[in-house]
Amino acid sequence: MTLIISDSFTDSLGKLTNQEQAAVKQTAFDLQVDPSNPGLSFHRVDRAKDKDFWTVRVNRDIRIVVHKRGGSMLLAYVDHHDDAYKWAERRRLEVHPRTGAAQIVEIRERVENIVVKRIVEEAVRKPALLAAETDEALLDCGVPEDWFDDVRRATEDTILDVAGFLPAEASEAILNLAVGIRPETPAVVPVENPFEHPDAQRRFRTLENQDELRHAMDEPWEKWTVFLHPAQREFVTRNFNGPARVIGSAGTGKTVVALHRAVRLAREGGRVLLTTFNEALARALKTKLARLLGNDKSLPGTIVIQNMLSTGIELYEANIGDVSLAGAGQVGKFLEEALAASETPLSVGFVNDEWNLIIDGRNVRSSEDYATVSRTGRRVRMASSKRDATWGVFEAMRKRLDDANLKTRAGMFYELADVFRDGTEAPFDHVIVDEAQDVSEAELTCLAAIAGDRPNGLFFAGDIGQRIFRPAFSWKSVGVEIQGRSRSLKVNYRTSHQIRKTTDVLLPEKLTEVDGQEENRTGVVSVFEGPDPTIRAFDDPDIESDAVSNWLSQRCGDDIQPHEIGVIVRSVEQFERAIQAIENAGHTHHELSGMSASVHGKIGLATMHLAKGLEFRAVVVMACDDGIVPFEDRIQSARDEVALEEVFATERHLLYVACTRARDHLLVTGVEPVSEFLDDLVR
Repeated sequence: MTLIISDSFTDSLGKLTNQEQAAVKQTAFDLQVDPSNPGLSFHRVDRAKDKDFWTVRVNRDIRIVVHKRGGSMLLAYVDHHDDAYKWAERRRLEVHPRTGAAQIVEIRERVENIVVKRIVEEAVRKPALLAAETDEALLDCGVPEDWFDDVRRATEDTILDVAGFLPAEASEAILNLAVGIRPETPAVVPVENPFEHPDAQRRFRTLENQDELRHAMDEPWEKWTVFLHPAQREFVTRNFNGPARVIGSAGTGKTVVALHRAVRLAREGGRVLLTTFNEALARALKTKLARLLGNDKSLPGTIVIQNMLSTGIELYEANIGDVSLAGAGQVGKFLEEALAASETPLSVGFVNDEWNLIIDGRNVRSSEDYATVSRTGRRVRMASSKRDATWGVFEAMRKRLDDANLKTRAGMFYELADVFRDGTEAPFDHVIVDEAQDVSEAELTCLAAIAGDRPNGLFFAGDIGQRIFRPAFSWKSVGVEIQGRSRSLKVNYRTSHQIRKTTDVLLPEKLTEVDGQEENRTGVVSVFEGPDPTIRAFDDPDIESDAVSNWLSQRCGDDIQPHEIGVIVRSVEQFERAIQAIENAGHTHHELSGMSASVHGKIGLATMHLAKGLEFRAVVVMACDDGIVPFEDRIQSARDEVALEEVFATERHLLYVACTRARDHLLVTGVEPVSEFLDDLVR
């Protein structure tokens, strides 16, 4: 007999105690070895509409719900006796008449709470969002036929409730319809086995042996595979005749799109670079790619996953020679020395910014170029006499770098760009950049030289609302034009409706890029709900620590594991406050950085900058005091209104990034006087 496991089984298994889970796993192994063993004690669920649902006894109280039909047995659900039976009585296993995918469907007449909501909505006469959708359109979305009427009656307040009763692909499709995104008509996928349909493989796995069964039950469902949701499919399959981009707020699945697109292009024989801005995110991409591919190692092409810095060094050494990069401290020291030697009355801060944003950042190599270079991001006017004096400092700076045989990171990428423009064979056919909002001008120039003129050559996934590492610049200025080839994702799969709604207020509804494109952040919906975030202010750090400690203890009491919790602060200076709260809760911590991942059994601790790309079931963002968020030193260092606006925008982005690392639970705290941003969160 073929054994199949459902995501509903693994989800319900994770809610049991460790002792109960161990007993369930042993029973599941016994089922796989010998399903005819009379000791398993099968009982038909008599009140179920689907007469193929049975229960298997685990112990006196726990029952596994299985579905037996033909030569296969599906592990569908596990729970305490009464709840297991109730679950089976409300569901049926069917093959969708349009898509051909296997689905576990909630039986419409057994669901009463949606009826109550509908009556309430009819009383207040709120408009239905999908009233005009035809049966054919809903079938294309994968909606079970007996749910058509409820889908059409759904309002802005009940759409999530309705979606929660539908199979995943149907839920996501109607949420997209609700925000104005019409899913493509699904391609016909001829499969004899409905469990092998691509939609079904998102929730069912056929297991060949006990090792696969053990792996499925030991890892949370979302950890051992990467699903491509319907709204994301277009960005994977579409061909572009120029650079293209997918954008979306935190949790909308941009990274999933990047991964699937990389695999698609490699399957077509391409050489693919999948890159991002730090090592931790690159390592996470490798892990997700391995889960996506599973045992399929037969890609005709190749996929190389590296962070941008490692990519640059490797390409430089392969095409030019050895390279030694100057660190930020060395660059600052050389600039101070060059400024002191020039006796020019300029501030160190001004010279540092001018070097990083203009001279080195934009590869200005002559005084003539300096006179005409775009000053986007600076907008500080300079008289020609001041510019001439300043240029002497930068000439001396470059000499110091040359004498030390050092290059800056930007300088390395600009030199590489020249090499590939001059005809050196490109090492990749396609370049995909995840977290592209933080790509630098030098890096983008290099990538454009490698693949910018190739079909499907450049693809970017990012969110300018999460730009925290690099200054904004014009992509057009380096030859990367995405106008007309940029699309937005509007369905959030990672963050609860409550957390998303609360944190969205940190950013404006529209964000405008240097090249003029607008990112409209309205109309995003989350696919699940959760408790409201908690925003609290305290009189002193000790009281804050005690409150955070109690909150951490409560979350662990909710069956959340310590490594599924993150505590995030603005900078390492606030680590002591966070560590005190973690230790008071009886836990240890693991400091997360660009080079480290979560450690089982330990609460993660990270700064806001290094939290990028991390995900937790529960998050505390603490020490959000006035002067810390936004950071007072950054405010004081701003030399004009433009720079001050950039500081406040980036600090908002940082808090947004930190808060949106949370899936289900979010606590934000500070000591009076607290950050002005917290006022926005409680409105």
